[in-house]
Amino acid sequence: MDPPVRRQVRSSVIGMTTRPSGPDTGAHVVAGEGEVFLSLSQITKRFGRFTALAGVDLEVPRGALVAILGPSGCGKSTLLRVVAGLESQDGGRVVQAGRDISRLPPEARDFGIVFQSYALFPNLSIGDNVGYGLANRGIALPERRRRVADLLALVGLQGAEAKYPAQMSGGQQQRVALARALALEPGLLLLDEPLSALDAQVRLHLRQEIRALQRRLGITTILVTHDQEEAMTMGDLVVVMNKGVVEQSGAPDTLYNHPSTAFIAEFIGTSTAIRGVVRDGVFKAGPISLPTERGIEPALANGRWLARVRPEHCVLADSGYAGQVVSREFLGPVVRFAIDIGLPDQAPILVDHPAGDPRLVPLVIGANVAVEIPAQSLRFFAGA
Repeated sequence: MDPPVRRQVRSSVIGMTTRPSGPDTGAHVVAGEGEVFLSLSQITKRFGRFTALAGVDLEVPRGALVAILGPSGCGKSTLLRVVAGLESQDGGRVVQAGRDISRLPPEARDFGIVFQSYALFPNLSIGDNVGYGLANRGIALPERRRRVADLLALVGLQGAEAKYPAQMSGGQQQRVALARALALEPGLLLLDEPLSALDAQVRLHLRQEIRALQRRLGITTILVTHDQEEAMTMGDLVVVMNKGVVEQSGAPDTLYNHPSTAFIAEFIGTSTAIRGVVRDGVFKAGPISLPTERGIEPALANGRWLARVRPEHCVLADSGYAGQVVSREFLGPVVRFAIDIGLPDQAPILVDHPAGDPRLVPLVIGANVAVEIPAQSLRFFAGA
């Protein structure tokens, strides 16, 4: 199916797709390059005394998939609901395709939305669920049937028109919800944790399908998720939120390898936190003494710093910091060791080692080992 031709028509939000007729406390985010399709400026939202969004700026280019990631309560779902018009912001502007939609109701905006709960009508067939919005718009039955068939084929459910939601698995129901969201050819697709209720294998398969479909259609998409792997594998760019603001945004590998704040370093992936001091360009913590990168000076917080290092960067070796194995986990391709090297009142060093290495056999809990920590792999944050 070729990418749809955009048409200016109207619909009810019940159909899950709509099409229209016609001081800085946050962080500025430019999600990629190219023509900006969606722009949020200084979006604020309060619920009583609680500030859910504190001046969020976001620019999303046409055709991109932007994943909004963060812990529960960070504001990511509230931001998505503001874009959809399901929540009214207290301040700020929402501009889509050059049109200010800040105060428009959901039915006057141009989006399709897929929820975690599928939100299918249990008393309607799959064909009628997908074609619900088309029927509301007065699309003739023959054309409606053709478009429903095309959409179901697009999501891999050919011939399922006569079935009912209860006859389908969770993954199939989510495909139906996606087809319904695309039925009215929206300019913007909103995905609100659409895969979190599914089993792990189904979730993996469906996220690959959704990403491939999004690329094929070229539809601008915002995905809200608390699943790091989902965000990092699906997003062209990832926006990480925390306490109502944007902590950092960028390509997935940038966030992983170059976290700009201590929160990002802790939240994205797995790492070991090491607290110490910097003196004369050397980071010291217990037995650890490593040269620092340029710009790491003791001027802030009396020279106290937090260093983080990824387990895949640390190495079990014949020389290094002497320690003892306190735990080991089999993770498939690697075995993750926790090594106590004598850091006072701090967690052990995590080390990932290839699972097939025969030298792992004697490394049981309590075994003596040595760990190398590459200085260039440390990421530093002031004021630990």
